[in-house]
Amino acid sequence: MLNLTSYFPITSPTLIFFVVLLIILLAPIIMGKLRIPHIIGMVLAGVLIGEHGLNILERDHSFELFGKVGLLYIMFLAGLEMDMESVKKNSKRILLFGMLTWLIPLILTFFMSSWLLGYSYTASFLLGCIMASNTLIAYPIISRYGLQRHSSVMLSVGGSMLSIFLALMMLAGLSASYGEDTGIGFWLLFLLKFILFCAACIVFIPRMARYFLRRYSDAVMQFIFVLAVMFLSAALSEAIGVEGIVGAFIAGLILNRYIPHVSPLMNRIEFTGNAIFIPYFLIGVGMLINVSSLFEGWRMLGVVALIVFFGTFGKALAAYVSSLLFRMSKAEGHIMFGLTCAHAAGAIAMVMVGMRLEVSPGVFLVNNEILNGVVIMILFTCIISTMMTEKASQEIILHGKMLPIAHRHKKDDEKILLCVKYPEIAPQLLELALMMRNQKLSRDLVALNVVYDDDNASEHREEGLRLLERLQQRASAADLQMQTQVRLATNIANGIKHAFREFGCSEIIMGMHVHTDVNPKFWGEFLQSLYNGLNRQIVLTRFVQPLNTLRRIQVVVPSRAEFEPGFQRWLERLARMAGNLDCRIQFHGRNESMELIREYINNHHPSVRAEYTYMAHWNELPRLAENIREDHMFVVITARKGTISYKNALERLPNELMQHFSGKNLMILFPDQHGTQKEESMTFTAAQHQEESSIYDTIQRWINNYRAKH
Repeated sequence: MLNLTSYFPITSPTLIFFVVLLIILLAPIIMGKLRIPHIIGMVLAGVLIGEHGLNILERDHSFELFGKVGLLYIMFLAGLEMDMESVKKNSKRILLFGMLTWLIPLILTFFMSSWLLGYSYTASFLLGCIMASNTLIAYPIISRYGLQRHSSVMLSVGGSMLSIFLALMMLAGLSASYGEDTGIGFWLLFLLKFILFCAACIVFIPRMARYFLRRYSDAVMQFIFVLAVMFLSAALSEAIGVEGIVGAFIAGLILNRYIPHVSPLMNRIEFTGNAIFIPYFLIGVGMLINVSSLFEGWRMLGVVALIVFFGTFGKALAAYVSSLLFRMSKAEGHIMFGLTCAHAAGAIAMVMVGMRLEVSPGVFLVNNEILNGVVIMILFTCIISTMMTEKASQEIILHGKMLPIAHRHKKDDEKILLCVKYPEIAPQLLELALMMRNQKLSRDLVALNVVYDDDNASEHREEGLRLLERLQQRASAADLQMQTQVRLATNIANGIKHAFREFGCSEIIMGMHVHTDVNPKFWGEFLQSLYNGLNRQIVLTRFVQPLNTLRRIQVVVPSRAEFEPGFQRWLERLARMAGNLDCRIQFHGRNESMELIREYINNHHPSVRAEYTYMAHWNELPRLAENIREDHMFVVITARKGTISYKNALERLPNELMQHFSGKNLMILFPDQHGTQKEESMTFTAAQHQEESSIYDTIQRWINNYRAKH
């Protein structure tokens, strides 16, 4: 029988790199299904393949080299991505909150570690530094709800910056003093060297950056220059006895103003780090973890519980005390706690520093117990942070601390993009756009046909050109100007998103895919990627009969839809459609939503014949199918996952529509959301790709199906 263990651990450099790339590729996908932060996925993958797991790879020199680079990269990006303007605007309050969210967890964790766990003062101090810092892992949630400029968020961002800076400075002193004579002379000399190092960085790095970035525009040269500055700063900090991560962090802070957050250079820096160096480092950390130590007794469980509790309690105490001092609401205190309680790559970076500090020959400051405790603590705090921030963001919006953007007056940016693929649907999409557009603005339409860039691309491109030419003739007959484009793309969703941004469009109208033999999924093969990566309105339609024969539009509105930024846009489009078709429109939803819809229709479209029906719960959706006739259009206002009007019942929407609304005129509408997403953004704390369903959803469906059969 073949003995596979004889082939492990893998020693071939080619295979080692292949295995690492495979992990970097698959870990975010699997962690997305499990709803676990991707940074944890990298570490767990390292545990699995390391010598304490399946022993597939050994931690060779490549992991030490790339791991070191990844460690520096993490702290460099932390400094580079900080918003320095927010600190300047609220400096006094940020200073107070930053000091509290740094000092309280530090003191609590220090005394807990030394008294309850029996760690040395230096190990307790290091653990305190780790818990004093934090990572804004839940910030994408804030962006999704449009609360970036809320006072509690500004305080949290500024306080996080200050706390990680102070934690790193203390870590610098700890690593510099370890194993040395720490008398007054040592500290004076260390302080002098550190001040000279910081002064040299502040004086020379900006001058070099201005000279080089102005003189040389080559993308590769600029990227290499930035990395050279990072490594030079790290090397100099090590030369004065300070850890390299401190130097990398300071270099990031200084270069912050010279590298705009939306620039191509910033994109290349983030992409390179997130694609190779940081995952390599995280996998290497996982390979150091000995899972068997978790089952050695109650001691390990106690260590994890105490680290999580005291660190999280310290952050909570700082947040709620600050909210009381600043006379902020309870929900705002929740926001501050949710944003500042999470720990991620920065905590791993600091614990790795402790693993290199030698207490005695062969014995290091950080042992496996502390390492395992910190890694598990990261998992728990990330979950706590995301849940608390999500809940608090909804509370702030629902209780009116911030007015929904939908109710603010803003200039109409209407420019409709038609995505056409099937010739039989294209004329109906054009007619729908004519019904929804604002004729007073006289804006052009944009028609797009995206073609796969494969062997048949030239043939499909010709078909697309002919389709758009016929569509343009129809538009001209309606005295309407139309821009057209056939676009080659290896990814259809990315092709649509690029065109959307290039033309400056406001919304998308497209038909539902009809060739189910190609892709049996309800949404098709690319729509999920499109609505996850584009925060603007998307209208999906399926016509069974001509648009001008419709007698009634039935609209299902989820609860809290009035709090979404796109509320006014979709309501305006549907009201125009009903007015132009001279048909009735009937809204189904909660009373709160119906009141605002009635008010809007009466004020802006008084001639529209509208009806309002109370619908208590989304579960009543199948019952409505009985009243949908052939000459009705059934419209579902849905929501993207993680938005304020999203509900778990929407997970069943595809099945319900296929089961109860087959053969009916159908429109599915994804409203506008807050914020925009960078096209090439990818981090292990907020990945661009989001899995449509989790493994927990799948298990729940299995359970429901089993109960239905029995």
